[in-house]
Amino acid sequence: MGLTAPAPPIVLAIDAGNSKTDVAVVTGAGEVLATARGSGFRPPAVGVAAALDALAEPVARAFADAGVGSVGHVSACLANADLPVEEEQLASALHARAWGASVEVRNDTFAILRAGVAEPRGVAVVCGAGINCVGMRPDGRTARFPAIGRISGDWGGGWGLAEEALWHAARAEDGRGKPTSLARTLPAHFGLPSMYALIEALHLEHLGQDRRHELTPVLFATAADGDPVARAIVTRLAEEVTVMATVALTRLELLEEETPVLLGGSVLTAGHTQLDDGIRTLLAARAPKADVRVVTASPVLGAALLGLDRLGSDPRAQERARSHWEPARPAHRPGHGEAPASP
Repeated sequence: MGLTAPAPPIVLAIDAGNSKTDVAVVTGAGEVLATARGSGFRPPAVGVAAALDALAEPVARAFADAGVGSVGHVSACLANADLPVEEEQLASALHARAWGASVEVRNDTFAILRAGVAEPRGVAVVCGAGINCVGMRPDGRTARFPAIGRISGDWGGGWGLAEEALWHAARAEDGRGKPTSLARTLPAHFGLPSMYALIEALHLEHLGQDRRHELTPVLFATAADGDPVARAIVTRLAEEVTVMATVALTRLELLEEETPVLLGGSVLTAGHTQLDDGIRTLLAARAPKADVRVVTASPVLGAALLGLDRLGSDPRAQERARSHWEPARPAHRPGHGEAPASP
């Protein structure tokens, strides 16, 4: 009797964001055995141990559905893993959970990048609650930013945009700044008559701090109506996205090569015409070979593909995994580095 070839290792893919966590158990051949969803992953707020305890719940469900007790490799793309030292600490903590024989932790922006390309090559800018940018090449080189707020030079993200809109609106109402419709549209969103009333409601916490993010769509709507101050804020965000992408391309020596530049996160995937057109115009001037695309695929797909990369899986395995999350992609001629349509 001949020997049976050992089965390829299994990957536990984790995409853990601030608001939700998605996990998947994927074979080395690309078959998705199970998926599960859990709550957000917020080590800075609750501590690493408690954050991993919350992560353990969806992992346990996925393992039970897949019929496994552990896997060969854990590919975890985690929010709040902003610095390499944090990735190392989280990888060590995950390894102690014994979910897999090997563990690799990356910032969750890498998941969005990898979900949008057929090979680990390109740059991604993500703008959701915050803003971040990463890039990678197949040889393992990466480009990244600390992305931990103003102390690391960041500007933008939903929270930052809301804060900027509030700043301009407050100054417009009391006369320190230029007139802007934001002084009316921001308080009106909460049914309040003035910026003074909104400032008071936020300061006295009659409105929870977490509701500030609701003001970002109001900013974009006000800009779309032609308000010059709101439009200037949107223009600044387009500039910031372009700068981050161009610097990442330069660091990876990809500025002169046709390279995917992926846009992800709730702000960059919302279809804001001024923002989209601004980014494309600026990148066309500064990085004319950038192939700009919006990524709507589930980020856990990117975590799974990074895991399959680590296992050395072939393109068929990666396409099999991709087809689980993108079963009905329209047929078209792919651009450089873009995954072909699933069969």
